[in-house]
Amino acid sequence: MSRVYDEIIDFIARSTGPRDITSFQPSKETNDRVYELIRKEKDSSLTPAEKQELDDYMRLEHLMRMVKARARLHLAHE
Repeated sequence: MSRVYDEIIDFIARSTGPRDITSFQPSKETNDRVYELIRKEKDSSLTPAEKQELDDYMRLEHLMRMVKARARLHLAHE
């Protein structure tokens, strides 16, 4: 992972508050939309715009997993 990526993850984990970060969950609407996009991807019926939306979500999901992991580390050191 790059230093820039680590810096952004640390910033989010510290600025928002580790407890808030670790408890964050996407809304039901977001989850429903992602499941719909994944289903469409499996059916090969995803439009280019939907593919971009799914790709964006997957990148953000990965970032949030990393931020949550880092926030848990900050909480462990409190």
